[in-house]
Amino acid sequence: MYTLKKIFSLDIGTRSVVGIILEERDGKYHVTDIEVEEHKERAMLDGQIHDVPAVSEVISSIKKKLEEKHGSLHKVCVAAAGRALKTEKSLAAFPIKSKPLLKKEDILHLELSAVQQAQAQAAENGGDANSYHYYCVGYSVLYYRLDGEEIGSLIDQQGDEASVEIIATFLPRVVVESLLAALNRAGLEMEALTLEPIAAINVLIPQSMRRLNVALVDIGAGTSDIALTNKGTVTAYGMVPTAGDEITEAMSDALLLDFPFAEKAKRELHQSESITVTDILGFESEFSVQEVVEKIQPSIEHLAEKISHEILLLNNQKPPQAVMLVGGGSLTPELPAQLARSLKLPENRVAVRGIEAIQNLSFADLPAKGPELVTPVGIAIAAKQAPVQYVTIHVNEQPIRLFEVKDLTIGDGLLAAGMKINKLYGKPGHAYFITVNGQEVTLPGGYGHPPVITKNGREASVDDRLMNHDRITVLKGDDGAAPSVKISELMDELPDKTLFINEKVHTLSPLLLRNGKQDSHSEKICDGDIIHYEVKETIADALKRLDYGEWLERWKPFRLTINGKETYFPSFGGKVYINGMEAKPSTAISHNDQITLASTEHPTVEQLLMKRSDYRDRSIEIIFNGTPVILKQEAANVYKGDQPLKMTDRVELGDTIIIEEKAGHSFIFQDVFNHVEIAMPAHGNASFQLMRNGEETTFYEEIQTGDNLEILWTNAYEN
Repeated sequence: MYTLKKIFSLDIGTRSVVGIILEERDGKYHVTDIEVEEHKERAMLDGQIHDVPAVSEVISSIKKKLEEKHGSLHKVCVAAAGRALKTEKSLAAFPIKSKPLLKKEDILHLELSAVQQAQAQAAENGGDANSYHYYCVGYSVLYYRLDGEEIGSLIDQQGDEASVEIIATFLPRVVVESLLAALNRAGLEMEALTLEPIAAINVLIPQSMRRLNVALVDIGAGTSDIALTNKGTVTAYGMVPTAGDEITEAMSDALLLDFPFAEKAKRELHQSESITVTDILGFESEFSVQEVVEKIQPSIEHLAEKISHEILLLNNQKPPQAVMLVGGGSLTPELPAQLARSLKLPENRVAVRGIEAIQNLSFADLPAKGPELVTPVGIAIAAKQAPVQYVTIHVNEQPIRLFEVKDLTIGDGLLAAGMKINKLYGKPGHAYFITVNGQEVTLPGGYGHPPVITKNGREASVDDRLMNHDRITVLKGDDGAAPSVKISELMDELPDKTLFINEKVHTLSPLLLRNGKQDSHSEKICDGDIIHYEVKETIADALKRLDYGEWLERWKPFRLTINGKETYFPSFGGKVYINGMEAKPSTAISHNDQITLASTEHPTVEQLLMKRSDYRDRSIEIIFNGTPVILKQEAANVYKGDQPLKMTDRVELGDTIIIEEKAGHSFIFQDVFNHVEIAMPAHGNASFQLMRNGEETTFYEEIQTGDNLEILWTNAYEN
């Protein structure tokens, strides 16, 4: 014994509607009947129903014909046009600094925020202002990132920012609603819904074959739908608005035929070697198939080029391993070969597939068994194997109908209700804006709390499953609290320092000011506070705070007014040494530093002149009576007011002096006696000789550096 289930399915296409009666016998399927009827007017455009009554009339006609043979039909399996699917990528991020470890609920909210952004993009790209006019039929996470770096999971992670990128697929509600309306007018109830590309792929490319990179092309009248498989899944959907009608129009032009007759002649091309047609002038002509193909060859090439271009676009510019063609347009002569050439594939890698290629399928003696029946049969089988149903729920008392193409969650319900996921979280607490050591610092408030969600009166989360008639209540999460931060939490610990200044012990406490007044580290910060504290104190800071402020004045370079111009002599100024090393005012101090303060030096006039860059030293070194002697000439006259100064006089900080440079002259022997004392011999009648480099000379003889000078004493009687 076997159980028998009868399935009624409809393929509502752009040019025609196909109705099929399929019987399921313990997992195997048998096609028992088929009815095909073309639309009487242009009621469909690119898979979308534009004239519901007109489409409903055709559906009613097919239903009536099938009911005459198979009894009353009340439920039907249908498909939504795959070309209506919209796929969008979207990125969502939110700051997580100082937030507790991320939980699954947080990550789901982040994912749903990204889906909602994608939903808005789908609406915007579709020219629709309302994102909830699109059903999300599924989404996948492409990657998670933490602080910009890709990461496997965000659960229990911490950082500054978490983000997720998703790819989501949407179906316009109007596609489904118009489909339901047409069925209702024909007295039919939707038993199950699938998507056209899924229907064809499910029956021709089972899961075991999807590891191969295969393109399935459903060539209808107005459009060619494309789906690609690779690595075990369906990787992409696409559509080309060029199909069988272009070939029909080419035949109409080439053979001068009315469009319906051209369509009839096109279908005869694959049934015989020649066709006989009557043109619009009434002349009857016979053409071989080869002749007709040559006339319409440009259109065949154009169709193949359009399809191959879309396949390459969807497949990262690589040809797939094989191409399967279904749909009535796939019977166009030479199309498989031309498509193989366009994709640079061997001809045996592009093939037309009919319902005979469907596994576990048998069929009665039907008028047609070709590729045009693959999608209708696929709709019936896929709708039973993977049906898409509707559920009705209430979100905050608002009734919502969901398109169930997957296990529905509360998150899906919130999306369908048009709720802004990112606005369900409480707002962050009010931030404080303060200034710390001249830098603007923002102290963020606490993070907002997640929304409170209940399902049928019990607490729930966004990933909980939804069932028909569930009632969902969503309350916005509480806002975050204002920051609560102590001054000490903004800085490292600042211990006291012990300093030794000229061997006297001092203790220096850290400087901390709030709004100009000294304050405690334990006080809490308020909005607008101006905080100042010393991280590394300098010698200048320490001397100010330890009552050595006058040393800062002494530390300045020694200053004089010379000939009406202010002149500085840093070497004569006060000095400060840290641990024996000369320091600058900006030198940082440390605990237990030994600081020595050296007073300002008051230089002599001679020392001052020697420091001047324009002062020329007038001196020579000679040997006098065997002893080295340096002879000097005063190079300048120096006055303080009207008072002349000697070379040994000292000048004070801030003095005003005049320096007049003297004209230089040569040194003579006589200059020696200004620098040495001459001891006279004990006997008073002695005479002397002046010697220069061993030769007798005079007092006025010019002398040079390195000369050897002598004075020789003799008695008078010796002379």
